[in-house]
Amino acid sequence: MNNYEQTDAWIDAHFDEQVRFLQELIRVPTDTPPGNNTPHAERTAELLQGFGLEVEKYAVPEVEVRAAGLETITNLVVRRKYGPGKTVLLNAHGDVVPPGDGWTKQPYGGEIENGQIYGRAAAVSKCDFSTFTFALRALEAVAKPQAGSVELLFTYDEEFGGEVGPAWLLKKNIIKPDLMIAAGFSYQVVTAHNGCLQMEVTVHGKMAHAAIPESGVDALQGATLIMNALYAQNILYKNISSEVEGINHPYLNIGTIEGGTNTNVIPGRVTFKLDRRMIPEENPAAVEATLRQVIADAAASMPGISVEIKRILLANALRPLPGNAPLVKAIQKHGEQVFGEKIPALGTPLYTDVRLFCEAGIPGVIYGAGPRTVLESHAKRADERLNLEDLRRATKVIARSLQDLLVA
Repeated sequence: MNNYEQTDAWIDAHFDEQVRFLQELIRVPTDTPPGNNTPHAERTAELLQGFGLEVEKYAVPEVEVRAAGLETITNLVVRRKYGPGKTVLLNAHGDVVPPGDGWTKQPYGGEIENGQIYGRAAAVSKCDFSTFTFALRALEAVAKPQAGSVELLFTYDEEFGGEVGPAWLLKKNIIKPDLMIAAGFSYQVVTAHNGCLQMEVTVHGKMAHAAIPESGVDALQGATLIMNALYAQNILYKNISSEVEGINHPYLNIGTIEGGTNTNVIPGRVTFKLDRRMIPEENPAAVEATLRQVIADAAASMPGISVEIKRILLANALRPLPGNAPLVKAIQKHGEQVFGEKIPALGTPLYTDVRLFCEAGIPGVIYGAGPRTVLESHAKRADERLNLEDLRRATKVIARSLQDLLVA
């Protein structure tokens, strides 16, 4: 057997151990919000140390974590230096949206049924804590590299933009790799993705008794006017097409709304949060300015209404750097050999914190364990799941690719 085949065999021989590792990761909740994620980092570090891996823990100061809307964050770094050459960093995030309703399995049970493992973050992206860790272990057990370095980076704020995860670590020069791979799915290597603008809009009216509505100004009616104007933008967005394969057009969604004090009271305040996905070709500043104008114009159509607008997230789109070619080449080559089909390089309508690396001049791509689409994985929905064969094969692809990338 050649080195690739020996690596595959090592992964097969240790796959039950890998699945147990993933189950342990799923069983420690990381609901974000609220974002109390240090307990998961501590458990992960304990498990990694059990494999003989030295773990660096970087606890972000509470004031910075609270400013980001979270409770506790400890980022983990594992560094493995083999000799002169490039440093390849593998990044996955442990934070997840809360489970929500409708589950037929325990959200944090790590149950296995019909070859699928179930649980929040089974597919996005605690699975790739497992993928990347066991790819590294296989690499060292079989290939015994003499050049380059591999770093594992496990962070906990991707859902909130990555500012106290990768951005914080990059700013402090704690990490400075030459290439990076972030958690993704198995049947495509993603080289570009959408940007995301999230805003909080508070609509102010005047609270009044419902028996004398004319004595007040209904903030909910004002908010409805504004939301209808925002949703009308989606019709216009369908005329804007991206040239990036896998990405179609911009989209706007209103995800939360709250306000009012009681059924028999004219609401004096309503707050909602919107999410605007931006294709790579769009200018974020222009997008934000347009939305602010749409909101202001709609509010002006109802006397007595005023609005406050706060930006809560701006995640730029991922635009590929030319230096990502070795990553794409290695993953496509080994992906086709392991999965028996071509692995396209394309864009995704999601947004990730890979953009932070590329903005810092570090070429990166998105690849890991998962199905063909987000919909198939049930990510952010009930009964999130991962096909264990996808986990096994993606681990082989990463381990093989590292052998190609670690050259002096």
